[in-house]
Amino acid sequence: MFTFDLQHTDPASSARAGLIQTDHGPIETPIFMPVGTAGTVKGVHQYELKNDIGAQIILGNTYHLYLRPGMEVMAKAGGLHGFNGWQGPILTDSGGYQVYSLSDRRKITEEGVTFRSHIDGSKHTFSPERSMEIQRVIGADIIMAFDECPPFPCDYKYAKDSMDLTHRWLARCCEYVDNTEGHYGHGQTLFPIVQGSTYDDLRRASAEAIASFDRAGNAIGGLSVGEPAEEMYRVTDMVCAILPKDKPRYLMGVGTPVNLLECIALGIDMFDCVLPTRNARHGMLYTAEGIINIKNAKWKDDFSPVDPDSSCPSSRFYTRGYLRHLIHSGELLGAQIASLHNLAFFLWLVGEARKHIIAGDFASWKNDMVPRLERRL
Repeated sequence: MFTFDLQHTDPASSARAGLIQTDHGPIETPIFMPVGTAGTVKGVHQYELKNDIGAQIILGNTYHLYLRPGMEVMAKAGGLHGFNGWQGPILTDSGGYQVYSLSDRRKITEEGVTFRSHIDGSKHTFSPERSMEIQRVIGADIIMAFDECPPFPCDYKYAKDSMDLTHRWLARCCEYVDNTEGHYGHGQTLFPIVQGSTYDDLRRASAEAIASFDRAGNAIGGLSVGEPAEEMYRVTDMVCAILPKDKPRYLMGVGTPVNLLECIALGIDMFDCVLPTRNARHGMLYTAEGIINIKNAKWKDDFSPVDPDSSCPSSRFYTRGYLRHLIHSGELLGAQIASLHNLAFFLWLVGEARKHIIAGDFASWKNDMVPRLERRL
């Protein structure tokens, strides 16, 4: 069962607080979803995701899990929930973004995408039906339609042809999902994806087309692929005005803490991004007072906690000087501490946003937070 209850709206913006119900548990929105591309959020145990970070839903990736460990193993394990032990909700990306990122080793046709594995060069084909079939085996609670993510920039004809193909593929995804059953006894909900690059008429047409499919939730793709932040905000605002208000809206692959707050203000409910863990591994830490580059020499003999105000126990336990030493030494523990910290911060941030939406003062809180989040400490 998948439901969405829109509980509160902010009087001075389009920010919303809601509650998604899935067979694997509830999700309070707005929400940030840690990315576990290959079935794991890098360096983070499942119990840490739940207990130290407060994650409510995580992501897996169809392309990567299809290649490794493969669907035979996945099916024997009982899907990704059985394989990695995470018992909360899971969302899977369809593999469409990997189509975008593998531009030098794939061919797109009406039928689907033929590509060569980045692991061993072997040849594979994903069609909309095949992507849905794989996501059935993975067993995610929310599965994404198979789409093409156009590059930025791209010319108008490419963007329109890509959008039209995405819509035709969506019809095939819906037909497959509506005429098949999941493998593990729980519901799976399909989200379509709005495309159209940064062309206003295409984005409007795509949002209207996606809304007409009347699925339980909708996503916005093809942003955060190199366009200026102002363009991302403009397109997001335009699309949110068209997508149904009574269904969750998921902005794929976004973004920085500031991006999250600005897009929550525009009406987005769900986010994912590799940024908190990827940047953590390079020593960039996000806090409510600004950004810390822990590699800087100024932290060498700072023996105060990484972040005394963090909701994450390890950020309160370990010192900045020690974390700097670990990162400089290439120790795995350094990447782990930093990843835990950043993920906890992102979850704290959207949780605070939710509190202020419910309190009715989100817009003023957001305007105060944004300049603080952008500071370099």
